[in-house]
Amino acid sequence: MTKKKLTLQELFDKTLKNRWRTAPFVLRFTELADHTGTVLVIKERVEKETSESGKKLGSLRDRGTLYGENLKILSPRLKPILEQVVDDGGVPLDLQRFISQEGFKLRDNLPLDDEAGAKIALIVKLQSRLHNPDRLELLARRVQRFSREEAAYWLGRTTHYGADANRWAVSGLRTMLCGTTNNDVGITRQLNKLR
Repeated sequence: MTKKKLTLQELFDKTLKNRWRTAPFVLRFTELADHTGTVLVIKERVEKETSESGKKLGSLRDRGTLYGENLKILSPRLKPILEQVVDDGGVPLDLQRFISQEGFKLRDNLPLDDEAGAKIALIVKLQSRLHNPDRLELLARRVQRFSREEAAYWLGRTTHYGADANRWAVSGLRTMLCGTTNNDVGITRQLNKLR
């Protein structure tokens, strides 16, 4: 007898519903007034110490948004990253199932671990102002291959050093990962190696 596969809403309600409250990163499926369709917002939990009790509290900080054509192009690259997210017992959370037509209709918060969160936050941060499908795919494939430590390091370099230094880090990392121009033949060569 085969076990019935849970619908996405059942999966969320049964195993994911409150995990986002303590997760280091959260992937939020939402709508925004100035965009049509689903918008993915990646948020990082940043801890700060309270003055009275010394207890650490976490607040969520936006790391970027993904929507429209770029969301469509990058969705296949997000799935392998989300497949790696497991619970405390090592059981996969099946988060990749939410990157689908059905999943995009839900308005939920998915809990991400440090590695998946840092990689997705980096992809989302670096993809803004890129519209070439090959460069977007190359960028995502290369970030996907980062270790947890590399992803955390580069996310930190693009978010924690002040507006100017962060902007330069984003520009430099984007160039390093997917070149500077859309007609660079090296993009196709690099993609063919990674595919």
